[in-house]
Amino acid sequence: MGRWAVATERRRGEALIRAIHEAVLAEVVDAGLGQLTMEGIARRAATAKTVLYRRWATPFELLIDALGEAYPVEVPTPAADNLRTDLIAALTLLTDWMVTPAATAVMAITSERGRYPELAEALWDKVFDPRGGTFTTTVLRWYAARGRLDPARLTPITTQIGEALVFKLAIDNARTPSAEEVAAIVDEALLPALGL
Repeated sequence: MGRWAVATERRRGEALIRAIHEAVLAEVVDAGLGQLTMEGIARRAATAKTVLYRRWATPFELLIDALGEAYPVEVPTPAADNLRTDLIAALTLLTDWMVTPAATAVMAITSERGRYPELAEALWDKVFDPRGGTFTTTVLRWYAARGRLDPARLTPITTQIGEALVFKLAIDNARTPSAEEVAAIVDEALLPALGL
């Protein structure tokens, strides 16, 4: 009797939401955006489709919610006293995230932006922009706000350099950049571009 109760225990609250979020990301990886359905997500999450519709109107709305939860947030050092270390940490967070199902889903959305423009817009409006944009932008703004970095140096180019080079190396080498390569991006490109 005890084993039966454990086996059939229904997930609720955060455990259920987490399972649904994991399911939608796995569905995108396996089936792609064009085949993403509430039926497939519910089946993978081992829950009823009606459970999904109580909270999300469409599979894309659910996907954006899952990506918002899965997107990592940089936490610069409170004292803002080691920009190099914080930038390396931010880009390392990016390289770690790049091998997750969430990153695969983001790549699917960005690569099919022309086919799903509203989904891409929601990705920026509800996931990227609320977190400050790129992985290094949060760090750079933190330092600028504390007088440790000239705010005029935070241009659309300098705030993209770190991420752009991480993705370039990943594409060229078919792997995420190593710790040494991440440090080189900071030392040889990002810090010089910031005048440091």
